[in-house]
Amino acid sequence: MNFDILMPDYERCILNLITSILKNYGVETKYHGLKKVDECLKKPYKNVVLVVLDGMGENILKEHLPNGLFANHKMDTITSVYPSTTTAAMTTYYSGKPPIETGWLGWSQYFKEYGRSFDVLKEADSYTGEKLDVKNLKIWDIIGYQTIYEKIEARNQDVKTFEIMPEYCAKKAKRTMAANTIEEMCEGIVALCKNPENKFVMAYSDNPDGLLHQYGCHAEEVKTFMVETQERFEKMVQELQGTNTLLMICADHGHQDIEEAIDWLEIEELQDCLLMPPTLEPRMVGFFVKPNKKQEFEKVFEARLAGKFKLYSKEELLASHLFGYGNQHKKVEDFLGNYVAISVADARIVLGTYLSREKKKVDEKMSTHCGLTRNEMEVPLLVFEL
Repeated sequence: MNFDILMPDYERCILNLITSILKNYGVETKYHGLKKVDECLKKPYKNVVLVVLDGMGENILKEHLPNGLFANHKMDTITSVYPSTTTAAMTTYYSGKPPIETGWLGWSQYFKEYGRSFDVLKEADSYTGEKLDVKNLKIWDIIGYQTIYEKIEARNQDVKTFEIMPEYCAKKAKRTMAANTIEEMCEGIVALCKNPENKFVMAYSDNPDGLLHQYGCHAEEVKTFMVETQERFEKMVQELQGTNTLLMICADHGHQDIEEAIDWLEIEELQDCLLMPPTLEPRMVGFFVKPNKKQEFEKVFEARLAGKFKLYSKEELLASHLFGYGNQHKKVEDFLGNYVAISVADARIVLGTYLSREKKKVDEKMSTHCGLTRNEMEVPLLVFEL
């Protein structure tokens, strides 16, 4: 099967969306916004609200909500940044910078400072699940960033910033509301927008992403969530009428159903080429290849993975600007290894070690992301002027 491949468009992507918001509040940035959003923001809104529904790609919206409120208010279809994964894309939202500048590239990243790979959002060992507990040295100290909340408030004494997110998420703003369901999210947005102060609110839901991983893109469980979410937003839109609010809904990335899981531990000739286990993501895999094994590695890759993954040398990948444009973070080259394989089909590589297989069940996701298919890269932008 041939898959529709789509590269990130750094003229029309989620980075440009968050840039429009930053510029609205007078924050200096070298990036440009989305013209349609810039036009909307010419009106002096009291409330600017951005809702990110994790994993709600364009394909998910079209299949499960072809008609109704969301379809009627779709302003545009834009791309995610690359990597098309929560770690990288949500960090773009939180920082206003592309992945090349933040260094947040994938779920699991190898830190030479620890000699270990960590799931960076959890600050936990990628293989054992052990939580990081080292005094005076945290992942945030190595790849931290200034948040958009800090930038907006530093420039605007009369604007307050808020975030709404599941209670387990690491807090980025001074003012945080916990919301574990869409109902709680909508209640929080309405309560904030009815207060008199000028404000920016970013709300995050970890669904439909969680449901997509578990059940796949076409599942009834996903449809039910999308339908119920639209119904709750219809109620919220009515509640927000007359509050001078610009409400925008987008996503961090889309999703691609998975048909094949390839275990690198079962490819002996691949193991022989590597210095250490693969890292990053199942659909964007970083390989640390022995210097004297590069030709052999390329040969093995071509024989076993060609057509499913596109192989880049580190130098080729950085020259491609897939991670965006800007000042490269000092840790990027450390994290990538010397080869990176990016999925262009419906396969994933099972990461981990024999030790991790003993400690936790191998991930069996029906659908996932971080490849370059259109399903993973395209996200809808919905806009409501209330």
